Amino acid sequence: MNGQKTYEQKQEELEAIVSKLESGNVPLDEMITLYEQGEALYRECAETLDAYEARLRACEKKENA
Repeated sequence: MNGQKTYEQKQEELEAIVSKLESGNVPLDEMITLYEQGEALYRECAETLDAYEARLRACEKKENA
């Protein structure tokens, strides 16, 4: 493997962060750090999904051409 996390790994990490934040048992400093990490993971996941969607659209165009 290339050392990068898969989409699924990022999604699991994001879900864990959300669970921690929702628990309400996180000190404010840690809460801010977790929020920032969660936002970054969310953006990475969204970008990955956008890229996959573009690939699928390109495949559809080839099939319909």
